[in-house]
Order: sequence, then structure tokens, then C-alpha cells
Amino acid sequence: MREPSLEFLQTLINTPSPSGHEARAQRVWLNYASQYADETFTDAHGNAVAILNKGGSPRVMLAAHADEIAMTVNYIDEQGFVYVRRLGGVDPAITRAQRITIHSKNGGVTGVVGNVAPHLMREEPERKTPKMQDLFIDIGVADRKEAQKLVSIGDPITLNDQFELLRNDLAIARAFDNRIGTFAVAETLRLLTEGKHKLKAEILAVSNIMEEVGLLGARQIAYSLKPDTALVVDVTHATDYPGVSKIQHGDIAIGHGPTLTHGACNHPEVVARLEKVAREKKIKIQHEAMSSSSGTDTDVIFWTRGGIPSALISLPNRYMHSPVELVSLKDLKQIPELMAAFAVSLKAGEQFKVKI
Repeated sequence: MREPSLEFLQTLINTPSPSGHEARAQRVWLNYASQYADETFTDAHGNAVAILNKGGSPRVMLAAHADEIAMTVNYIDEQGFVYVRRLGGVDPAITRAQRITIHSKNGGVTGVVGNVAPHLMREEPERKTPKMQDLFIDIGVADRKEAQKLVSIGDPITLNDQFELLRNDLAIARAFDNRIGTFAVAETLRLLTEGKHKLKAEILAVSNIMEEVGLLGARQIAYSLKPDTALVVDVTHATDYPGVSKIQHGDIAIGHGPTLTHGACNHPEVVARLEKVAREKKIKIQHEAMSSSSGTDTDVIFWTRGGIPSALISLPNRYMHSPVELVSLKDLKQIPELMAAFAVSLKAGEQFKVKI
């Protein structure tokens, strides 16, 4: 991966972006995407858009969500310990004994998620799996009054794990889900701009908000933009490590390319075009099937305004919704290459429709 792109990815990943509090990461994204766009803007709730070849046809939305799973301050007890609610799919079992930051109005407040030492639990027959209400945060204060000077109810909380290169083009971080998607969308703009392609389509690059708490931002921005087609980028579960059933979850491996999803919200003609351009560009892709829903923004984009032909492109991700999500940068690099090739393949005014 080119060095400026890697630096952008690292900055984007390390910038906290809890659901409903994405503004800082959106600014990082806009600063980068604006170099390769004719126009950028944000809406009332913080969805960010960068437009290339405005006025072209068809109108193609490339979308990914900017938010990460997080927690929020729910209660402060008399001793100053902070209790939390979840923002998205937080796993309490792996959140204990983590270093965190509470993002208050006056800046970051460092704390730790408390964990009772095993020495003090020897008389219990077995350790119970914790629930969210069992988690408490120690911010090093003496009482509630001191804590309330630092944090308030509703302040978002993120883990402190940062982007790190592992080896063999693998990287780990807490929030690849899903700022790898917003990275890929911005990189697609770069490829289309630097390649000086003769685009017929208008490209609407979107970094949308609040996916982890209900696919909310995608509903807003898809309705506003009225695209003719949409490509959604997210992560998917890699199944190439111990303890995961390929029979149940499919055969998806790190380092074997991004995936295309088949079924339901994925328009068969859009998927077929992606397969075609992948073959032409020699981009390795993997395939996965779905039933009723994908669990991604594709689920709400495809039925907006009577139906937007859509497809989901995913990056294989080990250990999703953990502080140590693991992805291949080679796989990631292929996603913007695939989307750029798709955009270039479009004829003026082309529409996707199921053949009857």
C-alpha cells in the first residue's frame, strides 16, 4: 500500500468515532477525500459526502459507515465508579481489564474497566460471563462529586487499542469495522481522479454514521442522494481460524481477496457486473451467501425510494467487534480497485434491472 494511503488509514482508524459521535473521524475523512472530489458536504446529522463528476449519469453511491462500537456513561456511583451502556455490539466478556478513554466535553478522560482479581474469586465455583451492567470504569477519583467534574452522563467511551502492523501485510486494530470501508470509498475517488478515467457516472462517495446502532445514517443519506445504484463496503467474518464452523458460516479466508455477497439485498445484475470487472482486472474475490439480511447498511439502502440496485463488498476480518480485529492490507487494497473498475465500466445513463 502506498505510504500516504497507509498514513490516512492509520489516522482514520486511530481517531475515535463512537456511534452518534463521529465528527472527528468525519473531518479526517473529508480532509483526505476532498483532494479527489469536485465537491464535499455534510448533512444535519454528520453524514459526509464527496462528489466526483457531478452531473454525470448514472448516479453511483459508494457507502461505508464511519462509526465504531463503543460505550456511554450511564451512572456514577457514590465512590466515583462509572457504569456504562453499550453503543453497538460490545462484548462485555472481552471489555473487562481494558484501558479506555471517556470523551467528555472538556477532552479525553483516561480510565480502566475494572476486573476483580482471580485471587478474590477462588471460592466461586466458576466465573460467570459478565453483563454490561456488571462493567464499571475506574477513573482514579475519590467520589461521585470528583467524577462529575470530569465526565457526564451520555459521554461516549472507546477502547484505547491503536492500529498496528503485524506481519505479512496483516494489521490489527480495534475499529477496522468499518473505517476500512470509508477508507476504501475515499481511495476509490483517488484512483478515479489520478487515473484520469473518462467517467460517465456521477460518483457519490459517502461516509455515513450510526450503522452500529440501527443502520441509521445510511437510511438518511440514501434517501437524500437518490442514487441510481449503490456499492456498500463493510467487513465480514473470516472463518479461517480455530473454533469457527465453515459449514455454518462459509469459507472466507484472510489474504484471498474481498468478498461479494449473494442474495436478498444484493442486486444480481450489480453483483454480476462486479464479478465481470473483477475477472477483467484479475482481482481475487471470494463469495458468501445470505438469507434474509446482511447486517449491513445494504439492508436499508436497497429498499430506499422504491429500490436502489445495490451490492455488498466486504473485507474478511478475524476477531470482529474486539480490540484486536485483524485484516489483510492486500485484501483491502483490492476493494477500491474493484469499485473504481465498476465505476469506469458504466455507460452513460445505464440502469440495472432484473431481466424477466
